[in-house]
Amino acid sequence: MIAVLDELVKKGKNPKATVLEAMKDSGRKAVGCFPIYVPEEIIYAAGLLPVGVWGGKTDIKLADKYLQSFCCSIMRANMEFGMKGTYDMLSAVVITAYCDTLRAVMVNWPYAVPNVKVVPFVYPQNRQGDSAFRYTLEIFDKFQSEMESISGKKVTAERLEEAFDLYEQWRALSQEFTTLAATHPVTINAKVRHYALRASYYMDKKTYTEKLMEVNQALKSMPDEQVKFKVVVTGLLAEPEGFLDLFVANNISFVADDLAQESRQFRTPTRPEGTVYEKMAWRIMDLRGDTFFYEENKSRGRMLIDMVKESSADAVVVCLYKFCDPEEFDYPVYKKELEAAGIPILYLEIEQQMDSMEQLRTRIQTFTEIL
Repeated sequence: MIAVLDELVKKGKNPKATVLEAMKDSGRKAVGCFPIYVPEEIIYAAGLLPVGVWGGKTDIKLADKYLQSFCCSIMRANMEFGMKGTYDMLSAVVITAYCDTLRAVMVNWPYAVPNVKVVPFVYPQNRQGDSAFRYTLEIFDKFQSEMESISGKKVTAERLEEAFDLYEQWRALSQEFTTLAATHPVTINAKVRHYALRASYYMDKKTYTEKLMEVNQALKSMPDEQVKFKVVVTGLLAEPEGFLDLFVANNISFVADDLAQESRQFRTPTRPEGTVYEKMAWRIMDLRGDTFFYEENKSRGRMLIDMVKESSADAVVVCLYKFCDPEEFDYPVYKKELEAAGIPILYLEIEQQMDSMEQLRTRIQTFTEIL
């Protein structure tokens, strides 16, 4: 096992300790980024440390005051952690508005967690036409001012270019890592893959990219590996840890993914022309196959079919988070397309606060027998 890979996995498993270490080493204040597509380049250019806020396993006791039990477990966990003081080291949190639950968190956060400032960030849902592009540029400018007020530092053109280049490097290396993981599924099993990518949300991106480059170089020098089953996984994220253990135990590797916490973050290339903000805006305009943006002719099914063919996968595994309405609305559309293409589908309803994995264990074992 590669030592630096073990380090990334450890950091991915221990978010708070990793964030505190990154804050100390970089001298940056930390800003929490709710899912998904927060413009982290602007945060970084302002001299701040962007931190992923993706919930986690915890007992929900305080969050019930603000979020009903039928809300997404990720957002309930975020609210719980905020109210318990887990996020007190953050100078602010940036909350997006893709769904009703995120909007509820955005409104309730100032009352539930008054000591951590909330910064709303709302992309245009319908990205067709020049008005959506221009609006995105405007919200980038406004967001820059918000970050400057938190850090007390000016976002210069030079700092913005440096941050953009760093994040482009992170995206390229992350894409390379997922490709190498597909050919090294024993070394990079489903759990290792997840935590190695997850570490990027808690580390300084500069430090993370340096370490990921080492991992990639080491993997390139290793012979290819094989496991029995290969799948493409889609959904919000593949957690909790016990859920990933089931795939490792059944010799199932993730050879490609359409996960909001993983490849959706770095799979869309930017256009070469324009200013930094124009390139960032075009990335959002060009993003396809994501349930959180309006897309008249939904392309997610076709994209998953292509991913299966390109990776020679045996099936698609759907990690559908309970009570995530946008994901639930998408499922019947791409399910029909995958079935028409003759691709096996394993639908798994999960949440972060799951106590038992036995039902999922049975379903996954049965599916491997069918394959």
